[in-house]
Amino acid sequence: MTTRTDAPTRREQILGQAARLFAERGFHGVGVDEIGAAVGISGPGLYRHFAGKDAMLAELLVGISERLYSGGRRCLAESGEAGLAPGATLDALIGRHIDFALDDRALITLHDRELDRLRDSDRKLVRQLQRQYVELWVGVVRQVHPELPEKEARASVHAVFGLLNSTPHLSRPSSLPDRDAAAALLHRLARGAFAAAAAGAAGDGGPDGGSGGPVGGAYRVDGGTAGAGPRTEG
Repeated sequence: MTTRTDAPTRREQILGQAARLFAERGFHGVGVDEIGAAVGISGPGLYRHFAGKDAMLAELLVGISERLYSGGRRCLAESGEAGLAPGATLDALIGRHIDFALDDRALITLHDRELDRLRDSDRKLVRQLQRQYVELWVGVVRQVHPELPEKEARASVHAVFGLLNSTPHLSRPSSLPDRDAAAALLHRLARGAFAAAAAGAAGDGGPDGGSGGPVGGAYRVDGGTAGAGPRTEG
């Protein structure tokens, strides 16, 4: 999938093309033969890798939830080992999620449209992983903005996810600047949203919300401020 330097396996190639086709034409609008043709194998050959389209959809949606959560946990562990300040840790989380939002737009579309097609156990697992991922963010956001109550911090995290995950709606080439500029813009918007929420909670109309640093500052797109951690692996 995304942000890998090694060549994808055949299974990953199949999943990548399935995600693209499902997002473009809908789950029921794509046949197994078309997915096979996209990776250069016969439709029946796909059954050596997956039981069918339902299995591909489940692996895509459960897989991305697992990767986001595990990547977030790894980010917090690495930040702790490096002794980074909470603001740098938040920048790293934002940077990882931005990589996902820019590089895996098809999966965002797929989640929005097709999550209800998963069997109950897979859908519950996706929701559980998403809740755990949100709570990772809530803890860091409240370290950066201690004046923000837990309930408002959680609502702010959900709102920021909605902002970052809006990238599939900007589909025309002219809708986004180049990747680095888009990542920097999304990073500033996310930081600004948290700072605005904190400022409102504190009854302070100032632009920086107290402890989060300058909203309009120059954040690096590879994980936030200097030393803020590695890029997401999707």
